[in-house]
Amino acid sequence: MSAPEAPDLPLEEPEERAEAETSGAAVAVRPPARRVGRRKLTFVPAFVVVLLLVTWLWFRQADLDPVSENALSDGQVSQALWEHIELTAISTFFVLVIAIPLGILLTRRAFRKATPVAMAFANMGQATPAIGLLALLVIWLGIGRRAALIGMIVYAVLPVLSNTIAGLRANDPTLLEAARGIGMSPTGVLTRVELPLAVPLILAGVRTALVLNVGTATLAVFGGGGGLGVLITAGITNQRMPVLVLGSVLTVALALLVDWLASLAEVLLRPRGLET
Repeated sequence: MSAPEAPDLPLEEPEERAEAETSGAAVAVRPPARRVGRRKLTFVPAFVVVLLLVTWLWFRQADLDPVSENALSDGQVSQALWEHIELTAISTFFVLVIAIPLGILLTRRAFRKATPVAMAFANMGQATPAIGLLALLVIWLGIGRRAALIGMIVYAVLPVLSNTIAGLRANDPTLLEAARGIGMSPTGVLTRVELPLAVPLILAGVRTALVLNVGTATLAVFGGGGGLGVLITAGITNQRMPVLVLGSVLTVALALLVDWLASLAEVLLRPRGLET
């Protein structure tokens, strides 16, 4: 008695099978789309808008004497705000230019022994009280924006430098060996493997440095650097609460917005393959 015959099944052509496997692989490795939650997008800006609106309504009914009006007239508020933004942007730019390349250099084998010395100097810069550091720089460089900017840079280098070193050191050595094994150059391993994996930690350090610079920029007034510290010190010196409140609220609002923008940058600039 002969065995029953198997039913005829449609056979795939080799080209069709290869195409199906290729398309399936493409679907499998497709990186996930970046998603930014609605709460993350709207909560902080909405809070800042409410804060500024409440402050504006309070100013509408506040009685300003001639001293307060003189401190807030002739575009002095917008000028102080713009100077504050400039100080924060310029100092953060130089922090990135200094700290990230230095962090990369200190993780290379030839310069690893210098890491403790560099970290000690960076720690000293942040451990020194900001107002004391600014006073020393004013004595050395004179009154002006340059002294304020150098003080802000020194004060904010540590988080970016330490996070860059930590991010590069946290990379899996087996991944780096695999990259070298397929023939990638040291520069290729650094730019295509090490730095992309370290991006989340580096961005966290940049976010911390930005917020630090917004706060430290209020002290630039003592070195002649301007900024919102002009309003705050004028309010304290002249005992004018409206001027003090306006300078403080604008500083808080700017810090919140900068931190919010940096948090969005962390999401958008994170390598898509590292998203969960």
